[in-house]
Amino acid sequence: MRTELITIETDTIPIEGLFYEPTGPIKGAALFFHGNTMNFYTGAAKFLGPAMVNAGFAFFAFNRRGHDILSTRASRNPVGGAYQTIAESLADNDYARQWLINRVHTQPIVIGHSNGGMLAVAHVAKYSNTPALVLLSAPRGGVGQDLVRGSEKLFAMDQVDQITAQAKELVAQGKGKELINLPGWWYIISAESFLDRLVSVPSTIALAPQIHCPVLAIRGDQEDQHRYPAEEFKAACSGNVDVKIIHDCDHFYNQKEREVALQITQWLNHQV
Repeated sequence: MRTELITIETDTIPIEGLFYEPTGPIKGAALFFHGNTMNFYTGAAKFLGPAMVNAGFAFFAFNRRGHDILSTRASRNPVGGAYQTIAESLADNDYARQWLINRVHTQPIVIGHSNGGMLAVAHVAKYSNTPALVLLSAPRGGVGQDLVRGSEKLFAMDQVDQITAQAKELVAQGKGKELINLPGWWYIISAESFLDRLVSVPSTIALAPQIHCPVLAIRGDQEDQHRYPAEEFKAACSGNVDVKIIHDCDHFYNQKEREVALQITQWLNHQV
């Protein structure tokens, strides 16, 4: 296995990633979209790289500009998930796709975890020649996703109205970059990003009829079925969808990494 750190220029700051390449023949290539505020060296992005290469696939996991919650990079200006927008996230996926196509000269399989799975559905709806899609705990998405408290204590929880009013006031004052505390994960967000999140999140269910390639949808049995609706996606999707529920498994696949990787590689070997 060969690995290479990659930098891709964007219209603002560059994005970085890690390209995994088999030493022998390549069956295909996969593009990985990480979860919200995660990165290419944690979670599924980390454990899938070696597994995919062992199965004969090149694998590219990259950081969107909104990776991690809050960070600095080539300056002291704050960046990261607290400032992300949906448009920027979608654009980063496009940048990465084009880099991978230029490298391997084939259309990539798309794999997305959590928020990255939701973005993956929008990406594959745009690029209909995608050979296969793997959704790892992809959320429902859509305008109402963050207005429902749910069981996971995410985002604004029961303070949506108050935080929305606060964010609108800050933006009206020209202070859209100011940070607001969130009562649920991911804990802190800029006023601009909060308002963007309320109206711009793609709906996985609404986009499902535009997906025609084979899909593998995985969810842990400890996860909220309403928030991660693999079965509903299957019913709405135009392509064939295989749903796999992993026993005794949380959202991050802790202690289930090998099983999840095996499910994915075995499934892809039957698709590509």
